[in-house]
Amino acid sequence: MLPLNVLLVLTFALAEVFSAPTQTPFQVPATKPRQLRGRFLQITDMHPDPYYKVHKSQSKACHRNKPKKKKNRSHYYGTPYSDCDSPFTLTNFTLDVLDKHWAEEIDFVVWTGDNARHDNDRKLPRTPSEIYDLNSVVAKRMEKIFSSRGIPVIPSLGNNDVWHQNILTPGPNSITNEYSSIWKPFIPFPYHQVFQRGAYYSVEVVPNALAVISLNTMYFYDSNKAVGGCLTKEPDDPGNLQFDWLQVQLKLYRARNMQVWLTGHVPPSSGNFFPECYVRYVDLSLRFQDTILGHLYGHMNADHFFFVEAIDLEFDLDQDSRAISLQNGDLCDALLEDFSTLPKSSRTDLDNYGVINVSPPVVPNPYLPTFRIFSYNITGFEASPVGVLKKDRKHSHHRGEHGNKDELCKDEPYRSSWKCQLNSTWQADPDSPSRRNQLWSPLGYAQYYIPDLAEGNKTHQPHFKLEYTTYSPLDLHPAAAEEDGKFVYPIPLGNLPKSLRKGPVEKSKYTPYGMRDLTVGSWVELARRLADGKENKLRKQFREFMYMGGE
Repeated sequence: MLPLNVLLVLTFALAEVFSAPTQTPFQVPATKPRQLRGRFLQITDMHPDPYYKVHKSQSKACHRNKPKKKKNRSHYYGTPYSDCDSPFTLTNFTLDVLDKHWAEEIDFVVWTGDNARHDNDRKLPRTPSEIYDLNSVVAKRMEKIFSSRGIPVIPSLGNNDVWHQNILTPGPNSITNEYSSIWKPFIPFPYHQVFQRGAYYSVEVVPNALAVISLNTMYFYDSNKAVGGCLTKEPDDPGNLQFDWLQVQLKLYRARNMQVWLTGHVPPSSGNFFPECYVRYVDLSLRFQDTILGHLYGHMNADHFFFVEAIDLEFDLDQDSRAISLQNGDLCDALLEDFSTLPKSSRTDLDNYGVINVSPPVVPNPYLPTFRIFSYNITGFEASPVGVLKKDRKHSHHRGEHGNKDELCKDEPYRSSWKCQLNSTWQADPDSPSRRNQLWSPLGYAQYYIPDLAEGNKTHQPHFKLEYTTYSPLDLHPAAAEEDGKFVYPIPLGNLPKSLRKGPVEKSKYTPYGMRDLTVGSWVELARRLADGKENKLRKQFREFMYMGGE
């Protein structure tokens, strides 16, 4: 049972948002669609905590006890580099900033889960009603800020959005039913039945052109002991059913010449997913590389990227020596070591790679609050909103060059692995938007954070500031001579720091990566630079961004 003061806070918050306009992008009358801005928001891991109190002990989850030393006390807007979750002051402040400075500048919102506090206080155990109440409050704010403007919001289920933590049984169940109600404004009506079965669905954020698929990674996550882990002998396992559904969705979108973002909470890796679920994810990622623009996840609370690769589907690979453990050890060192195994440019087949982007969270646990604004190419959309499927698509298929797959698949345990079952043709095309900058291609992102979080108080708000961007500094402003006289700023001038507002500059501390775009080849090129032992400054910046000075 929640204490009375918490219930009152939740009641007033709900009352406020329930009075908001309820118009959603799936129920609006046929009116002129919003003009595309070529940007979208990713926000993840808010973790609001109704029990958070100011000046309490960080060792007590910022819930009680006032330490003698100020450095051990909680702060008004949140406590950076701690194990404490977000006070309502922080979640409200973040959403207010998005409402004021970004809601009119974006086309859709990718919201990758965890909207309830961690279960990190034995004296205050979480309850299902508290988890649902917190998710309802945040969902209503998202609806008020974005859906009321006709902006699609695509939420995903986090491992802390369920009770017990990390455990989700096959649906339909009480959890999938509850979230089908909480997220009703965001889920297109045709997907409600699918959602109740498995908490996954799809949204066409630009009708007939661009979609976002929200996956329920709880059915792939190896901490969820209530599912079977996508074993081939269990076709009704919820992970297998979800992959079957995803395969159909990708085939349909590809047939319609649409492009797709895959999103979810827990990133797909050999350290996070059940082995057989990971194999299926890698296979689909590479089989539909010409249709999938990218992969957006949260959960890890650290800023990074990594690859799913064709070699992950081989048998004779020493997986233990190569796999990235995203749970233990130093993540940065593990990634740099993995990047060092990339082949030289002349020997790299980009058909064999998918790029996983992991965004850091709003919660300052263990670093600083953040959100990301992505930009993507919308040039030519108005002239040709729906393309025609090319008939000369390149086909490729990786068939086990590292070992005798046909021989190994005759015997157990290999015969029962998805590695032996998945033999469909891969659809990869160097001229697809994930590989070459064109309509719908991802161009870059800007990451905002609050470096002065601990300084905020009742009379002085903290500030969201630009931490860094992936762009080249010259790409933030129009070129001297423009062919069509139009330029879509990747970051609106008002949301740039003063040093970047006036015009193009050749160098800036905010543009360390200088990436031309976010296509597969650009990410592989960045990974090679990071693996280069001579790039000490770049490696240092990559580590600083990952841990925000906290480690």
